[in-house]
Amino acid sequence: MALHVPHVRQSTRGSVAFVVLSVFSAIFVGFLIFSYVGGPEMFSYRYYAFVDEVPSLKETGDIKKRIVQYVPTPTAVKGIYMTGWVAGSHKLRQSLLDIIDTTEINSVVIDIKDYTGRISFVMNNDMVKSLGSSERRIADIEGLIDLLHERGVYVIGRISSFQDMHLVTKRPDLAVRKKGDGTVWKDGKGISWLDPGATEVWDYLVEIGREAHRIGFDELNFDYIRFPSDGNMNDIAYPYSKDRPKPLVIKDFNAYIREKLGSTGAVLSADLFGMTTTNKDDLNIGQVLENAFPYFDYIAPMVYPSHYPAGFNGYKNPAQKPYEIIKYSMDKAVARAITATTSPLKLRPWLQDFSLGAVYTPEMVRAQIQATYDAGLTSWLLWNASNRYTVGALEKE
Repeated sequence: MALHVPHVRQSTRGSVAFVVLSVFSAIFVGFLIFSYVGGPEMFSYRYYAFVDEVPSLKETGDIKKRIVQYVPTPTAVKGIYMTGWVAGSHKLRQSLLDIIDTTEINSVVIDIKDYTGRISFVMNNDMVKSLGSSERRIADIEGLIDLLHERGVYVIGRISSFQDMHLVTKRPDLAVRKKGDGTVWKDGKGISWLDPGATEVWDYLVEIGREAHRIGFDELNFDYIRFPSDGNMNDIAYPYSKDRPKPLVIKDFNAYIREKLGSTGAVLSADLFGMTTTNKDDLNIGQVLENAFPYFDYIAPMVYPSHYPAGFNGYKNPAQKPYEIIKYSMDKAVARAITATTSPLKLRPWLQDFSLGAVYTPEMVRAQIQATYDAGLTSWLLWNASNRYTVGALEKE
C-alpha cells in the first residue's frame, strides 16, 4: 500500500499535466492556424490551398473566396523581368522585390511560359493538364501576385508563343518541319518551333492567357510571335502556314488574340524585334509594326543596342551607342504610330541591362531610359536574362 499511493498520485499529476499541456497546445496551434489563414484584420481572404490541407475548416462555412484585385496600368510603366525559377524562389526573388520597393520600378514581367514550353506554375485548365505543360517553378503563384498587388505593382505575364519545345514533343504534327525528311526542324540553338499558322496552337495560347488572367496577371505579354530566323533556312517547311505570306499569318494571329482575349479585361501586349521600328519589310519573320498596332494595347520593341548589326546607322559597334540606338529606333516607331493613327504611347521598349558587345555601366543603362523619354515616350522595361539589374541606373523612390 505504501508504494501504491505514491504511484497513484504520480499518475494523477501526470494526467493533469498532460491535459494542461494539451489545452495549451491546442490554443497555440489554433492561434497559428488563425494567423496563417488570417483574421479579418490581417488578410482580406483565405487561401484555398491551405483550406484543402485542413478539412475541418471546410465544415465551418467561414471560408472566403480569393478575390483578385487587379492593378491598373501605370501611366509610366517601369518594369523588370523575372524568370519563373527566380519568381518561385523566396530567396532569389527578394532582391528583385527590394529593387521594386526602393526604386522607381513599378512593374514586373514574370514568365508564364518560356521557350521550353513549360508553364511556370500549375494551371487548372484541361488542355494544359492533358499536355502536361505545367511545372511547379512557382508554387505560390497566387500568393506572389497578391503580394505584388498589395505593393501596387503591375504584374505582366510573358508567354512565349511559337517557340515551344514541350508542345513540339507532345504534338510534333504542329511543328516546323524539315523539307528533306519531314522530321522536326531545329534552329541554330537546337530549339524546335511551332508553325505560326497552326490554329490549334492559337487556341492553346488563348487558354493559357485566359487562365493566367483569371489568377491575377494584369497584362498578357506575347513573345516570339514570329517565324524562326536562324538555322538552316533552306531546309524548312511549314505544314500549316505553307506558302502563305508570313506577315499575313502573324497578322491573323494578332487579330485572333484580340478577338478571344479582348473581352477578358486583360491588357494585351506584344514583343517585337527591335528592327521592326526601322524596317518596313517583315525581316523574313512575319513581324510588321503596323500589323501589331490595331490588336495590342502595348507594343514592346526589343531595341537592345547589342542586337543591331555592325554598321547600323553608321555605327561600327551599336552596343557602344545606347542612347543613339534607342533614340533613333523609337523616333522611327513614334512616327509610324502617328502615321497609323494610333497613340505613340502604345510603344514601350525593352531596354538592355546586360553586357554584350560592350560592358554596360549604370550610365549606359540610364542613357537608354533617357532616350526613351526624349522620343516622347513614358514607359520602358529592362531585360536581363539572369535577373541581375543595375540599381545604380534607377532613380530612388
